[in-house]
Amino acid sequence: MNHTRTYLDHNATSPLRPEAVKAAASLGFVGNPSSIHAEGRRARALVESARARIAAQLGAAPGEVILTSGASEANATVLRPGSLRALDGRPVERLLIGGTEHASILGGHRFPSDAVSLVRVDSLGRVDAEDLRARLSVSDVPTLVTIQIANGETGVIQPIREIAALVHEAGAVLHADAAQAFGRMPLDMAAIGVDAMSVSGHKLGGPAGIGALVLLAERVGPEAALLHGGGQQNGFRAGTENVLGIAGFAAASEAALANLAQDGTRLIALRDAAERVVRRRTPDAVVFGAGAPRLSNTLCFAVPGMKAETALMAFDLAGIAVSSGAACSSGKVGRSHVLAAMGVPEGLASGAIRLSFGWTSKQQDVERFEEAFASVLQRLYDRRPSAAA
Repeated sequence: MNHTRTYLDHNATSPLRPEAVKAAASLGFVGNPSSIHAEGRRARALVESARARIAAQLGAAPGEVILTSGASEANATVLRPGSLRALDGRPVERLLIGGTEHASILGGHRFPSDAVSLVRVDSLGRVDAEDLRARLSVSDVPTLVTIQIANGETGVIQPIREIAALVHEAGAVLHADAAQAFGRMPLDMAAIGVDAMSVSGHKLGGPAGIGALVLLAERVGPEAALLHGGGQQNGFRAGTENVLGIAGFAAASEAALANLAQDGTRLIALRDAAERVVRRRTPDAVVFGAGAPRLSNTLCFAVPGMKAETALMAFDLAGIAVSSGAACSSGKVGRSHVLAAMGVPEGLASGAIRLSFGWTSKQQDVERFEEAFASVLQRLYDRRPSAAA
């Protein structure tokens, strides 16, 4: 039995960074941030300090950061009629969604079905600019467009600046789901040109259950708040703030961004080494999104004839934690809507395997993956290592 585990699923959740643990552990006091006594004021100061630090990392003002329970809540908050205002000041009433968006976008919005349409993507998973332009032009109803910056399954990065320019040219506004991008690439809202952005803590080594919606002040609509109650966060999001999570999120994001360039280079080397393993062992393997810019840490591939569900169990028994490109919230393996939108045949898509590296990853992880991959190929699919391997 292999007792050494190799974790290659950072896009699902990244292990908690020591900086986040230290930040949370240092809060050895009791205090509600809404209380006026000393303990409450101390909690409030920690929340607002963290908010300001997160805002600075994203090129936003502190008052534009709404702290949430995660990116899914942030997405649900913004994807509602009236949550934002179009460039002419009218509340948004129509929604355009990229075809490869996260499930919390596709199924988490509050727009009526007849006010929503999907924008096509190409075979690499990039938004079809002409299709987006056409859909923007068919109506003068104030429109919100939501496009993820980087895809969690394939790692494909969208040309978000170009998309933002196209959206604004039509008078519409753009929300970007940056859950997978934050902490893995530079993000500055002004430079990118987005009007709202969702980010997550646990994808970059912060605690689970914390995230943020960053919403430019001039785009705030009449229905910006999803949760009403005690008036916390200037009325944008009711509920007592998660002080421990917020402190850990800010510390983890600072740690991720402090080593962004160095980590990016290291992760590209690991990802590319793993891709060479796959191509050497199985020359007929397909790497999804390989012709497009991708996150430095993500490799999604399929081997013809290999079924993801069987392979994932075999990898797990070998001590390797990977996921399927088609993993869903129930933990089961189903067909990936991302790969379907890219036009990948169902038989091939059903075998998608995703490796995602992170701050704990080492070259030894790639070596262990290769050993396990060779064993899986031979035991389950009767594929012998090639002479080159």
